[in-house]
Amino acid sequence: MATETDRPPGVSVWAVLGWSLLAVLLVVAFVAAVGGLNRTVYGSSTFVERYLQAIADDDISQVMATPGVELSSAELEERGIDPSTSTALLRSGVIDHGPEDVRILSDVEGDDGVHVVTASYRIGTVISESAYVVRPLEPLYGVLNRWEFAESPLAVIDVTVENGALFQVGSLTLDTRVGKSGDDLAAFTQSAPYLTVAPAAYEFAYDSQLLTAPPVELPVVRDGENEVVVVTAPTDVFVQRVQEEVDEYLSETCATQPVLQPSGCPFGIVIDDRVVSSPQWSIVEYPVVTLTPGEDAFEMPRTEGTAHISVEVQSLFDGSFSQLEEDRPIVLSLTTWIKPDGSLAIELR
Repeated sequence: MATETDRPPGVSVWAVLGWSLLAVLLVVAFVAAVGGLNRTVYGSSTFVERYLQAIADDDISQVMATPGVELSSAELEERGIDPSTSTALLRSGVIDHGPEDVRILSDVEGDDGVHVVTASYRIGTVISESAYVVRPLEPLYGVLNRWEFAESPLAVIDVTVENGALFQVGSLTLDTRVGKSGDDLAAFTQSAPYLTVAPAAYEFAYDSQLLTAPPVELPVVRDGENEVVVVTAPTDVFVQRVQEEVDEYLSETCATQPVLQPSGCPFGIVIDDRVVSSPQWSIVEYPVVTLTPGEDAFEMPRTEGTAHISVEVQSLFDGSFSQLEEDRPIVLSLTTWIKPDGSLAIELR
């Protein structure tokens, strides 16, 4: 049996009990603190909130560093996504606006420790909600919860550029022809898929010297039909360049031919009398170029202009000489497109 002589001198029973109780309280406080941190700062709901906040802050490096976000080639194939799908949109400066007014609606834990966290958020004026499956990782320092997405929240956008190949989103200009060859490379309308961060809204448009497309906003969610069509049309500069090519062709190639039927030209004349002098052509009115999208190129419909011929003729009836001055119609149509090197191709019809 312990006696007073078994304790160190000056240490009472009450002191031992007091220190023991304090140690127990410290352990309880530590466990409670860890539990509180695991429910809040290190909780599954906070993990999802931080992911959504990183999107709102356009901190895409943080988004991609979030466990479970980045997809391997095998995971892409499992989701039916071509592993060669472009990742060009997975960067800052691309999102038009991210999720705002984020609220966690529920956080349901399964028997295996996996949580389903449902969050509500606003993208622009539209309020939506998404469910995220998150699972635990090895705890930090053995006590603090860590999480990862069991299913990556990344989405795929299918971008179609009608009458062109280039489009702009945020600070980027992208080419849907990348990686294509042959007929696919030459197609008038181009499409390509892109991996993107979700949920977020993206604005697609295009503006260059030759082509322009009005902006189209697309809210993107992981499992939605994320498709956007960018419709490009010729700019005034494009039309003017085609007009200059047409005018030069008519005046320099056609009107300079001293014949009644200039070769390869959309005007000419048949004269029954004898032609005495070399015919002289001039252009009175050039056809006005207008362009509309066709199946394979921009098209100008049949458009009229006016050419003038001046030539001396001798009547086969009475042998008299006269100067023929006559306006003749120009009837012209064409197709045009932008070649891969940026120059224009024009075919007269």
